[in-house]
Amino acid sequence: QVQLVESGGGLVQPGGSLRLSCKASGSIFTINVMGWYRQAPGKAREMVAVITGGGTTNYADSGKGRFTISRDSAENTVHLQMNRLKAEDTAVYYCNWVVNYVQYWGKGTLVTVSS
Repeated sequence: QVQLVESGGGLVQPGGSLRLSCKASGSIFTINVMGWYRQAPGKAREMVAVITGGGTTNYADSGKGRFTISRDSAENTVHLQMNRLKAEDTAVYYCNWVVNYVQYWGKGTLVTVSS
């Protein structure tokens, strides 16, 4: 079993920045993919950014040029740096890892972008 704990959400003004973190613990042998998804009220959950075990990254168009996903392998942590935030970035952000070919989700952290 793998446990994921997110941190770093909160209230930020438009144009501001936030850094989300997700730390994994448990039986981690092979990290396949680490990523961030989000779900806004009344909308479906969507991919924000992912990074493979080999370091390849992929971003949704909405975050390209503004968001950066990175990982700290020694700490089993993945980060999402979000800059130039917009009101439409408001959502619950979920950490998602595929570890040992099994998918795990965090409980989510709320990001609110508002003046």
